[in-house]
Amino acid sequence: MATSSWGMRDTAGERPNEARGVLDRALGLFADVRGGEGATAVVLMLDIFVLLAAYYLLKTIREPLILSVPGGAEIKSYSAAATAGTLLVLVPAYGAIAARVSRVKLLNGVTAFFVACLVAFFALSQAGVSVGVPFFIWVGVFNLVVIAQLWAFANDVYTVEQGKRLFAIVGFGAALGAIAGSFATGQLVKRWGPTPFMLGAAVLLVVSMVLTNVVHRRERHGAARATADGPAAGGPPDAPAKAGEPARDTQAPPASVGRRAFALVFSDRYLLLIAMLMLVYNIVNTNGEYILGRTVVSAWTAAHPGVAAGSLDEKKVIGEFYGNFFTFVNVLTALLQAFVVSRVLKYLGVRTALLVLPLVSLIGYVSLAAFPLLAFVRGVKLAENSLDYSLQNTTRNALYLPTSRDAKYTAKQANDTFFVRFGDVLSAGMVFAGTTWLGFAPRQFAILNAVLVVLWLAVAVFVGRRFRRLSGTQ
Repeated sequence: MATSSWGMRDTAGERPNEARGVLDRALGLFADVRGGEGATAVVLMLDIFVLLAAYYLLKTIREPLILSVPGGAEIKSYSAAATAGTLLVLVPAYGAIAARVSRVKLLNGVTAFFVACLVAFFALSQAGVSVGVPFFIWVGVFNLVVIAQLWAFANDVYTVEQGKRLFAIVGFGAALGAIAGSFATGQLVKRWGPTPFMLGAAVLLVVSMVLTNVVHRRERHGAARATADGPAAGGPPDAPAKAGEPARDTQAPPASVGRRAFALVFSDRYLLLIAMLMLVYNIVNTNGEYILGRTVVSAWTAAHPGVAAGSLDEKKVIGEFYGNFFTFVNVLTALLQAFVVSRVLKYLGVRTALLVLPLVSLIGYVSLAAFPLLAFVRGVKLAENSLDYSLQNTTRNALYLPTSRDAKYTAKQANDTFFVRFGDVLSAGMVFAGTTWLGFAPRQFAILNAVLVVLWLAVAVFVGRRFRRLSGTQ
């Protein structure tokens, strides 16, 4: 039986004769779940449900905290760029730590750090300190580090074959968590304001940590039992990976313990292509977020002339708008995740799935250039974000299935953090140039995005080809 990083088992086909239980059959309505796989899939789904609920509490309250200051839409764009600078320091440090500590220590330590940060932000807010900009930057780091870390954990649990079947279930938990977090915040922020939700998110992070440890212990004990069973449970401990799958990692420390995350990305063409994909599509996404934020603030200002910027009423209204917006996005995401994603990946494959979002974005931004109204901007972003958080997110994480443990934990963090946020830097430069020198309105930014989507499509084609070759599905 081949083992993956930190002793995880290669479970694909390990016990082919194990009967499907009630839970396995129930989950079979959404994906191809085989005997003994249901319990771990459900706990992982609950784990990411709780984590995404916490994230959407934070994501909803960060919008009024930063957009309510004068020039909030532009400051938001520049703060997103500042996040990239922060990650330039954090990503190599994270990669060095991940290469030297056990998985459970890494997951628990990072999560505990973010819990402590939330308590500190709440205390500062209660003391009257303005935390809009640092909190926005912190949420950006939290999103890309903690959520990427949990997906790396899921990649470590599953093989390529399992991931294609079961990631849709895990992603469905993310979609439901996002709905719960955004809906609850959107309904309650108009009564209590933003800051109390910081403590609520801290509690949810602690719950997520507990669930992650449950999966870790469950899979570790399952591996020990399978090893005791010998060849009947899947072969000898050092059996090679199955045909068509990459070799699985062992319990030994990775050979590239001393390698930096960025060096690993730039030394591998496939990982570099993924980085370029993340870069370009995040420029498009961040430009789109700027268009929406600027339009929302303009609508508030036009409807409330003479009201001072940064008032509590403005924060509550903007918070309610984004809470409702995120709720609609996440409902669509959940429906897509439950009934579309698994089927697209199964019948069309990762290569085709990568092209869906850029094609929809191209249609949306070309249309938005003709109708730059709030209702239309909202509609375009609803379509774009719901596909991004469902099909695109699952597909993007599946790209790491045919890679090594080092790529999953170290290079993936670099791609999912720095390269995504470097897209924010480039987007901020475009916003600065467009608003300061060129006098761009939302229509011109929409045209710019349409041009960028063409480049995104080209990179997606190359990534899809490379994935097909590496995963042995050609």
